[in-house]
Amino acid sequence: MSRRAVLARLLVAAAALAAIALAVLRLEAAGAGIARAPLAVAGGTPATVFRLPGAGPAPVVVIAHGFAGSRQLMLPFALTLARAGYIAVTFDLEGHGRNPVPMSGDVTRIDGTTRLLMAEVGRVADAALALPGADGRLALLGHSMASDIVVRQALADPRVGAVVAVSMFSEAVTAEAPRNLLVIAGQWEAFLAGEALRALRLADPAAGPGATVGDPAAGTGRRAVIAPAVEHVGVLYSATALAEARAWLDAAFGRAPAQGPVAAIGGWVALLMAAVVALAWPLAALARGLRPAAAPPRLPRGRFLAAALLPAAAVPLGLGLFDTRFLPVLVADYLALHLLAYGAAALTLAGLWGGLRRPRGLAATLLLGLAVAAFGIGLWGGALHRYAVNFLPGPERAAVILAIAAGAVPFMLADAVLTEGGRAPLWRALAARGAFLASLGLAVALDFERLFFLLIILPLVLLFFLLFGTMGGWIGRASGRPAAAGLGLGLVLAWALGVTFPMFAG
Repeated sequence: MSRRAVLARLLVAAAALAAIALAVLRLEAAGAGIARAPLAVAGGTPATVFRLPGAGPAPVVVIAHGFAGSRQLMLPFALTLARAGYIAVTFDLEGHGRNPVPMSGDVTRIDGTTRLLMAEVGRVADAALALPGADGRLALLGHSMASDIVVRQALADPRVGAVVAVSMFSEAVTAEAPRNLLVIAGQWEAFLAGEALRALRLADPAAGPGATVGDPAAGTGRRAVIAPAVEHVGVLYSATALAEARAWLDAAFGRAPAQGPVAAIGGWVALLMAAVVALAWPLAALARGLRPAAAPPRLPRGRFLAAALLPAAAVPLGLGLFDTRFLPVLVADYLALHLLAYGAAALTLAGLWGGLRRPRGLAATLLLGLAVAAFGIGLWGGALHRYAVNFLPGPERAAVILAIAAGAVPFMLADAVLTEGGRAPLWRALAARGAFLASLGLAVALDFERLFFLLIILPLVLLFFLLFGTMGGWIGRASGRPAAAGLGLGLVLAWALGVTFPMFAG
């Protein structure tokens, strides 16, 4: 490596470490002075209380995450409301995060899973209202799936004095109920933005976004807000969404409007995640000493196209003939089989090229692959766990992660073959990864009722390709061992999916 290349990598490493330090400092500062403590909830629901030490009696706000989320995802609302003097409580819904109790019931019926999750919200509210300093007043805040849960729970629980529904879809909203309803949607989630306006216009057909209908002090308030330039997840970090939620609860509970900034920490979370990935570029140079004597040969165009495109149609059509349910997790069992069949088919059609045909230096490949997995799960995943979403599985998820890994590792090995460990032309990488995303879309179209939850993880897979696919390319080019990148990233993908999918007991 030339002196200029060494200098460039040292500069990138220094910049990445500086960005990591800055992001962590700002993220920790957002929660400075706010006490966090576990909350004991009947049934064992993991919950966390956020409050200002020494603050006087205050209303309780129970904050619920959406499908495939966790307590950490709602951190901006918890910090914002706690600093405004509320007792904010976040928790992991059944089947999510660190909650050991799986979801259950019929997910298609209101009197099934929905009722069970409503009961869990009620148990968290009971525990929170029993805290010293709770003044007996209660508000509920929910995102996405939980927006319907909190709306319905507010209709059933007369203690609820206000509701904040973020990215809401709920058929339970009427012209008068629930009391003091604020609906927030992101500008880039058009359907849910329309739902927010529909809920507002049930109370006043002439009202527009940003208008307040009724009187929050009398319990009749309703408002719809469209947060600019954000989508379904970004709305949780939107300064507009956070400020509107705080102001709405202040109005509903007759409190003086809170002053000061909100915990709009999304930019710092993004910087932290990007900086950790960027750090992989200079670190990848350490693998140059593992390079084999010759690079694997390039796949002929015809063989590449067959390996990249044929599995995209064949796998969902073939798996549609079988019952693929064998794990206690929603659709993760199907995805594990899809990944396994896709990877096996692609490797077979590729003729096991790219270093897999005649493995050499197997120990070096395994060592590097495990190092990649440790970096992705330990460093990147650890940062994600503290500031964004749960990444630490409970023991009940071990079998799920192993089952997904049995499919994810062959799939990522195939991806490494088709992209030549980052050496392939860009069109080949786009074709191979685009075909896989299209394959998942076809699977959903063939069995929408059972597999529609796969649509939720499509953005996760795309983000994985963008971040970790880039990182895998750095490692593959530096080491000349595509299989090492495939192995490591397969383990990271299995871990990420295994901690994300909700556990479910049918």
